Amino acid sequence: MITTLHDIWNRGGAVLNGWCSIGNPFSAEIMAAQGFDAITIDGQHGALDYSDALPMFQSMRASGKPILARAPWREPGVIMKYLDAGAMGIICPMINTAEEAAEFVSFMRYPPLGQRSSGPTRAAFAHPGYNPGEANDTIVALAMIETAQGVENLEEIAATPGLDGLYVGPSDLTLGVSNGALPPGMDRQEPEMIEVIQRIARVARDNNLHAALHCGSPEYAARAIGWGFDMVTVQSDVNFIANGARAMVRTFRDLSATEGESGQAADY
Repeated sequence: MITTLHDIWNRGGAVLNGWCSIGNPFSAEIMAAQGFDAITIDGQHGALDYSDALPMFQSMRASGKPILARAPWREPGVIMKYLDAGAMGIICPMINTAEEAAEFVSFMRYPPLGQRSSGPTRAAFAHPGYNPGEANDTIVALAMIETAQGVENLEEIAATPGLDGLYVGPSDLTLGVSNGALPPGMDRQEPEMIEVIQRIARVARDNNLHAALHCGSPEYAARAIGWGFDMVTVQSDVNFIANGARAMVRTFRDLSATEGESGQAADY
């Protein structure tokens, strides 16, 4: 029996979300076995496409965790393909207006609630007893707020019927709100950025929506829960590999007093 995000939220819990940017079913299977409450396949900035995502969905099914996907864009064909592959939620980037939010939601729901086409090729097998009504009730639509325009239209976006939550992308949000004056990145410490992030969580709650934030550390994610977020993503599979390998190499160099090659991985 696969848990849904609504199951966790209805129990009053917060969702710790894992993030897969590497298009590989084995690495996805490893991520799904690490205790995250949910896993998202990143179809926007991840090094993967639909042909990579499908076997990743399959490899993670045994975990019983809800698997989501971030769509590359607000495009119905790709969103519906991810849903037909078995995604239990879609994170849609760059939602800037209430009209865009309503259009996104319409791609997620079967008639009469939306315009999703019926053809759950894998979803019908991955979710026994699958039916359109249950899919409409359980699949989660999360709109990313990550631009100055999105913040300007925040209340109108949050009032969109059928929307389940707001997902904060802090890197693009910082670029947009600061008009490029601040560098992109997670775990913002600037008071003006914290104010915007907290406002998004507050507006979500006021509209009975869920609020999600992508974080760079578990410490910051815990702070976000205190701000009212009930879903947090911490780093990604890319970060975990790079950071773990870098830490091992540094420890070895320190203990063996050898220099070797300097690491090229970025600090995430």
